Amino acid sequence: MNTFRQTLLVVTLACGLSTPLMAIGTQAVPPSGIPGIGDAQLTPEFWVDRLAAPDAIVMDKTAIAALNARVLRLDPSMHDIRHLPATLPRDTVAGWIGKLTKRPNKPLYGIDSAPITDGTLDEVIANAATDAIPDTIKPRYGMAVRRTALRGYPSDLRVFSRPGDTDIDRFQESALFPGNPLVVVHASRDGRWLFVVSERYAAWVYAEDIATGTAAQVFAHADASPYRVVTGATPRTVFTPEVPALSRLQLDMGTRVPLDTTVPADRPVNGQSPYTSWVLSLPVHGDDGALSFHPALLQRGPESSADYLPLTHANIVRQAFRFLGERYGWGHAYDGRDCSGFVSDVYRSMGVQMPRNTGDQATSPGLDHTAYTDKDDRATRLKAVAALDIGDLVYIPGHVMMVIGRIDGQPYVIHDVGGISYRQPDGSMREIKLNEVAVTPLLPLMFNDTQTFVDRMTSIVRIRAPQH
Repeated sequence: MNTFRQTLLVVTLACGLSTPLMAIGTQAVPPSGIPGIGDAQLTPEFWVDRLAAPDAIVMDKTAIAALNARVLRLDPSMHDIRHLPATLPRDTVAGWIGKLTKRPNKPLYGIDSAPITDGTLDEVIANAATDAIPDTIKPRYGMAVRRTALRGYPSDLRVFSRPGDTDIDRFQESALFPGNPLVVVHASRDGRWLFVVSERYAAWVYAEDIATGTAAQVFAHADASPYRVVTGATPRTVFTPEVPALSRLQLDMGTRVPLDTTVPADRPVNGQSPYTSWVLSLPVHGDDGALSFHPALLQRGPESSADYLPLTHANIVRQAFRFLGERYGWGHAYDGRDCSGFVSDVYRSMGVQMPRNTGDQATSPGLDHTAYTDKDDRATRLKAVAALDIGDLVYIPGHVMMVIGRIDGQPYVIHDVGGISYRQPDGSMREIKLNEVAVTPLLPLMFNDTQTFVDRMTSIVRIRAPQH
């Protein structure tokens, strides 16, 4: 998640690096104000055409499966919900909840810019009902039935760090997607919220968006074949008035959905012939909250695939560009995603499961990462930047960028970002608000007035087979 907030990133082309940079003074700045980026650079094929071996396999299915198993085993932010004990102690559940649901130590403001009162915060925290957690808890298995928010608190109250800055809701954490398996371990005092644990996140979610069943039922469906993998950014199921819960349901990139093989090809599905669509099997929430499955249609076309896409440099670039221009969405808000959600969803479409947040991704013991500290000088950092490859992930505090190629030796990145600034030839700063998935140069970016992004780089992650 991008804890960099909406603070504008600063780009300067006079930052004293020992490697040559693009010179704004000799290069026309396009109307967008983004140096080095014209219409051509906003197409994936511009970058794919520059690759020496665009379709070479970076990792095969076996290597990806081994990497996923390693991350799940070693990364403390991940949860192996398939192998939870039959009962959980109170301290474990209270620890999951307490990691998120604690009293804020800084002022917060509402959508109307008015301060959030102590009384309001008292009510929100009391609704977590942590005093009602029993000594032992029997996890209940379930699935998300729609794209739904994961919240740090059992409340839909939107709160912000500054008056008028309403893009980053501090109670928002992430999202679940249709068919995501999970376990329910607690409920709010008002019954409207459930605290759930999924493979990548533990947080509060609307109770009405979760259907519960047996572990066997949940994982049989999650593992069922044949299936479709969503490869488009945010395709939706076909409109159907017959089953409103499955009508125009958003399916985000990387979501794996089983096909319903029980439906006769010559029979209507939800009032429509299925022969022009894929017949998906999707979870639904019964009147009693019980889990069941119902067919829904997804139009045939390039928005889905019979399996995860091969992990190649060309696919990394093309999948990243499917999100180009999407509105920044902190914690997967606005039906979009933030910087870490963006890179993880791109890799998810090729079968790679990553931790959710930037800090966890950057330091994951399951991923091949190189950490940088204050002890690493600029020369060391520049040497690492010179070795960056397509798909490499570059982390600074609170932000991540994906490398997509080079122009005249200079690395370029695609990232979900608030904005950039750069120093013009006269030394003044020109600020550009982006608030979207955008393409920018990397080397000129600055973290503050004196330090470049390279100076503040904390980690480089390269998605590759485990080395040990």
